[in-house]
Amino acid sequence: MDDNNPTTRKQIMTMLRRRGPLNAYDIAKQLGISDIAVRRHLNNLERDRIVGVETVRQAMGRPTFVYSLTEQAEELFPKHYADITLEFLNDVQELQGPEAIEALFERREGRLEQKYKERLGGLSTQGDADELAARVDGLAAIQEERGYMAEWRKEERDGGGARYFITEHNCPIHAIAHSFNQACSSELSLFRKVLDADVEQLECKAKGGQRCVYEVKPKAEP
Repeated sequence: MDDNNPTTRKQIMTMLRRRGPLNAYDIAKQLGISDIAVRRHLNNLERDRIVGVETVRQAMGRPTFVYSLTEQAEELFPKHYADITLEFLNDVQELQGPEAIEALFERREGRLEQKYKERLGGLSTQGDADELAARVDGLAAIQEERGYMAEWRKEERDGGGARYFITEHNCPIHAIAHSFNQACSSELSLFRKVLDADVEQLECKAKGGQRCVYEVKPKAEP
């Protein structure tokens, strides 16, 4: 087995998940590779805070180091949050009607608006293109962190001025957005509020598009 093979890292994590805390010798024996190779992987996993180590003293001989997965490792294993969330939303709609769904997405939008504005604080647009660009950049960075694979670009408009495009190549809540259009309309409303700009959605993954694309322009003069 190739000691540098990235699958070895995954095998170690899976073994710790299935069997619980283990020492390097037991892991190496199961994988059929050297202790040195296993320790190299364990050191990297510990550095990435995926694995923790504990010193266990024995009745005879030197203490041994036992490795186990950390809480941070939880996110690296399959989860089905979208399935259960979708089930709950369907139940709420059936029991309490579409108005309850609207209320849920409005509450979520309100929480996100507060968080986003805190992150983008101090970037008041006031019609200034440079400040709007800074907000667009900040919003794209937040969406990137949240798993949307977001990027943005600027395009000069005929007659002067600029417009901006935010592209999201991934939708972490695609299953929900596909069934509940409120997810998409809520995101559009959120973008308009945090950017304080005119925002239109040009393409939507939940509606059959390859990606989600938003066009951002400064608000028209009253």
